[in-house]
Amino acid sequence: MSYANLKLFALSSNQELAAKVADTMGISLGKSTVREFSDGEIQVNIEESIRGCHVFILQSTSAPVNDNLMEILIMVDALRRASAATINVVMPYYGYARQDRKARSREPITSKLVANMLSVAGVDRLLTVDLHAAQIQGFFDIPVDHLMGAPLIADYFIRKGMTGDDYVVVSPDHGGVTRARKLAEYLKTSIAIIDKRRSVDKMNTSEVMHIIGDVSGKTCILIDDMIDTAGTICHAADALAESGATAVYASCTHPVLSGPALDNIEKSAIEKLVVLDTIYLPEEHLIDKIEQITIADLIAEAIIRIHENRPLSPLFTIQTQK
Repeated sequence: MSYANLKLFALSSNQELAAKVADTMGISLGKSTVREFSDGEIQVNIEESIRGCHVFILQSTSAPVNDNLMEILIMVDALRRASAATINVVMPYYGYARQDRKARSREPITSKLVANMLSVAGVDRLLTVDLHAAQIQGFFDIPVDHLMGAPLIADYFIRKGMTGDDYVVVSPDHGGVTRARKLAEYLKTSIAIIDKRRSVDKMNTSEVMHIIGDVSGKTCILIDDMIDTAGTICHAADALAESGATAVYASCTHPVLSGPALDNIEKSAIEKLVVLDTIYLPEEHLIDKIEQITIADLIAEAIIRIHENRPLSPLFTIQTQK
């Protein structure tokens, strides 16, 4: 199908995903270049006419977070000055989402600051996947389409036959219960919750307290929105194994996987970690325990539906991978 007035551009963070999305849509990626001056300043050049076009920019704000965010802002400014009809940012992973409230005195709400920056730059719409906190949608005064990774993860486990009473979906904390419940509905399983206490002195650390729910003799499937250093998910997996789980699988939408993450996963009780490709993973990160499935079909269908003014609600059901 031809979309003459639709353009999809990829910036630096996840060109592999952008290429898959463009291929699924049957279009070519827009021509642009991103350069850096010797002092680190970023320059973006758009190398084709976009006047009157509906432009989608695909860019996750993963590491290097600040560079990738600046690329978006600079690209949006260039598009606005070049008379794009609408500017739509496709941000599969929304960085700074963990800073969504004031947990202590004198803390910033950086996810709101990022929302302001995108809006002021000239973004007309944001398309994202599994925000760390759903209320971040309310930080924007522009439309936000918030897709879910759970149906894709559910499809993976359903194809493996991992459904029913012998399995239990586990949330690694109280904040992820809604996500776990949704996956459990797809897989027709019960749920359990890890009651943890986060360290107030160290970033990215937590202490497992106890497990709410019956996991003994069952295969556990942990689900989280993101895995950063993997400390939380690995502690949870080890606690489940110690509590009588026969096997532990884990899943997440955003594989941040920074610092000691890979080493933590290798040493943990996790048999397989299923992740989406909202964040690009280099080949050396795709260790035997990690399996990555693509979100390209979901993103492509969402872009088409937005462009054609059709509802996105059908995308919240299980999407069978081709």
